[in-house]
Amino acid sequence: MLDWFHQLTGLPWWVVIASSTLAMRITLLPIRMLQINKLTRIAQLLPKLPPPLPPPFSGKSYMGQMSRFYKKSKAVGCPSFLWILAYPIVHAPCFILWLNTTRNMSLDNHPGFDSGGTLWFQNLTESPHNVLGLVLPFMIAGLHFASVQISFQTVGERTDMYGLMGKYFKDYLVLLTVPILCYSCTMPQGSLVFWGTSSLINIIQKLTLDDPAVRAKLRFPGIDAPTGAANSEDLSTREISPLASPTGTKTINLHNLSPIELLNLSVLGLSRGDTDRALHMQKLALEKDPENVKALIITGQTLLKKTLNAEATEYFERALTKLFSAGRPTGAEDVDLLIIASQWNGVAYIRQGKTAEGIVHLEGVAKMEVPDEPRGKAHYYDALLLLSSALANVGRKAEALKYLRMAAAYNPDYNEYIEQYEKEDEDNSPVCYTAKIQQDKTRLGSKKRRIKKKKK
Repeated sequence: MLDWFHQLTGLPWWVVIASSTLAMRITLLPIRMLQINKLTRIAQLLPKLPPPLPPPFSGKSYMGQMSRFYKKSKAVGCPSFLWILAYPIVHAPCFILWLNTTRNMSLDNHPGFDSGGTLWFQNLTESPHNVLGLVLPFMIAGLHFASVQISFQTVGERTDMYGLMGKYFKDYLVLLTVPILCYSCTMPQGSLVFWGTSSLINIIQKLTLDDPAVRAKLRFPGIDAPTGAANSEDLSTREISPLASPTGTKTINLHNLSPIELLNLSVLGLSRGDTDRALHMQKLALEKDPENVKALIITGQTLLKKTLNAEATEYFERALTKLFSAGRPTGAEDVDLLIIASQWNGVAYIRQGKTAEGIVHLEGVAKMEVPDEPRGKAHYYDALLLLSSALANVGRKAEALKYLRMAAAYNPDYNEYIEQYEKEDEDNSPVCYTAKIQQDKTRLGSKKRRIKKKKK
């Protein structure tokens, strides 16, 4: 194929090798984009999943823990973890094929290779043999090191098992820089042209796909409102770059963006803790599309984060009014939005001391049929958990236990709360973990929700 392209174009061999490398990477780009979609969604859902391995000395079996992990991941709609290997499995054979092809052509003194280079590497059949010859090996090693730093720039933010595994894997890849440098010094320069071009394209691809505006255009999960922004927990994404800042080199004119793009960027702002800027973008999106239900819900959630509960209620009520404007919602997406808006409206009322009104909204979710779609089902049982806690705090303990058992039937992790509840009931001590549940569910972070009882 390389011979055919060389004969067709008449270009120098180094240009043929570099351009064929570019063509290969462009061909594989859709697979890379699909993998990023899946991995971003996995990163969103990891806080909802139990650890795949049991804690040390917990007495739990490895098989049982793994079974719970896969069962829960399936319930919340988590993509297969095999997507981690999808791009390497396809890219590695192509990389090895191209590398060996150029190496064999160089070692076999393929016609034209002895003068098909440029600058200091005119002869592509030779290995680096002087000071200038070391430029390509050091460039390849440096690009590998830079690629590792870019890919794992957020690994230090996690302190759980996944963060530890990521740190070890990053250290391993960094250590590979030295063997890569040594090995590339023994390669013919024709192969180094391919390897260097591939590494450079890899860096450009990573930086481009990490750009927030590009990711917003591509609508990756966790950035695209229909798949990630509707759920407060989905507002925390991992594989994203910061928004352009006043000191940055890139400026985005917000007024030129569509409502969906504004929502996407507001999600990025929330994930970086820039609540005020995110709220500004959400309100700008609503100015352009006042009846956008997703924008209304996300704005309400952001106001809850800022403890502006009364104002948050207004946005949730507007979202509910819009959802019911054409009758009771029946589509899977609209039902999911109805559940989210109702449960967070209930939380907003309870925070204002209007517990009765809040319970009415949460009971409205409980009266609905359980959604078939995994994400909607997860939101439904989240609402039941909140309802259980709210009912317990007003003395309706039998009903609270009923809804708590329903939630525990969906998520076995909630069984410990049933034990807590029953123990507190036997001790005649008040159940007062509602505030803790609400605090955990509105944290808009990546930590797993927990309920802790408070003893008086």
